[in-house]
Amino acid sequence: MPPIDSERVARLTDTLRRTVRPERVVTTGLDYDAGRSIWNGAVSARPGVLVRCADPADAQAAVRAARTHEVPLTVRGGGHDWAGRSLSDGGLTIDLSGIRRVVVDPVAEVAEVSGGATAADVVAAAEPFGLTAVTGSAGSVGMAGLTLGGGYGPLSGRFGLALDNLLSADVVLADGSVVTAGPEREPDLFWALRGGGGNFGLVTSMRVRLHRVPTLLSGQVLYPWDRRETVLAGLSAVLAESPDELTVQSGVLPGPDGSPTLFLSPTWSGEDAKAGEAALARLDALGPPLVSQVGPTTTSAMLVGIDALFPFGRHVAIRSRSVPSLTSAVRGTLGLAGDTLTSAYSAVSVHSLHGAATRVPVAATAFGNRDPHLMIEIIALWDPADTHATEHRAWAAKVADALGPEALPGGYPNLLGPDETAQITHAYGSNTARLLDVKRRFDPAHVFRAIPLPHLA
Repeated sequence: MPPIDSERVARLTDTLRRTVRPERVVTTGLDYDAGRSIWNGAVSARPGVLVRCADPADAQAAVRAARTHEVPLTVRGGGHDWAGRSLSDGGLTIDLSGIRRVVVDPVAEVAEVSGGATAADVVAAAEPFGLTAVTGSAGSVGMAGLTLGGGYGPLSGRFGLALDNLLSADVVLADGSVVTAGPEREPDLFWALRGGGGNFGLVTSMRVRLHRVPTLLSGQVLYPWDRRETVLAGLSAVLAESPDELTVQSGVLPGPDGSPTLFLSPTWSGEDAKAGEAALARLDALGPPLVSQVGPTTTSAMLVGIDALFPFGRHVAIRSRSVPSLTSAVRGTLGLAGDTLTSAYSAVSVHSLHGAATRVPVAATAFGNRDPHLMIEIIALWDPADTHATEHRAWAAKVADALGPEALPGGYPNLLGPDETAQITHAYGSNTARLLDVKRRFDPAHVFRAIPLPHLA
């Protein structure tokens, strides 16, 4: 597109105010500030104009206007992308965060989810019916963005990734038209949406499969840092033999005094509570913890706990690597991460892909890695007033580089930064050619840019 200029943005704004209710089109003020407020407070991008959508028709009008005036656009759902790709600096941002409707069909065990709904919104709507959704570990994350890019989470071992539970999606295409993508209608688009993110159109609503999980045991166990090698070595064996119903997240968290601790966050989602207790007992055998709080819970309670650790507004830089297992070298790098922490808020989170998520054929969706693996999320987090941002970013980069020799090609697209070209090139594996073909068919002008695609790196 041509360079952004103020006159073109002014013409776009005028068009929008004639096609969308004027109060939803904002360029300054409190509504504008709310619309550009996202999880990573370090992102300073300022859209030239922001449309705070009240319904899908607003989104359609905004997409058409952006194309007419050749102004770049972005889509803001939950606003949780650490790289800030939901904001268009100087361009048009379509803000769906006000469209958070979730309607549950308890008989079909399906939720219809609007494009701005968060994971917490979906879980809260489902729980009164004895149902839950496959989400990530944080409630404030937008459900659409999480699902379209993948969605590792505490129920993935039993029910697959969040994207494996997507049944269909309503999508605004680059020309402003709307299609419903599913297994029978627009199957190629549906295939690409499950793993390729919001790079093919704007999802205004989607249908997701819900699940009955009468027994949910979860919580957090903290271990003293000097026992990390013993605990991680034992955890490696547990992960290799875990049943689908047991998913264990692990990693490094700073303790109250800022020194590192090792955490395990197990979740048992099976029908049999006694079997769950037996599975969790293997973790108890790893050694005496500092703190152990594991017991019956709900998905909504789990999400609240993670949101409290990683609130909106702090500054964030994330790196990620995927590794086959907790080898000695990987365990050593996790030790390095804890020993060299530069912030009392930073963390490393190790997500396990196993069970049901690995039994989906890699060609069935665009998601590029269905082999059992661990996705390691390296989260540098600091207060806005902290003057050591360079050191915090360098810490995350150092840990990621140290994992490099053990890492699989590519990585998790939802977390890859725009400059990580080498990882982006391999992120979709054998699905790359088909994914790019779908992109050329549905969005040849690259109107939609969400998580990284190889040719957009």
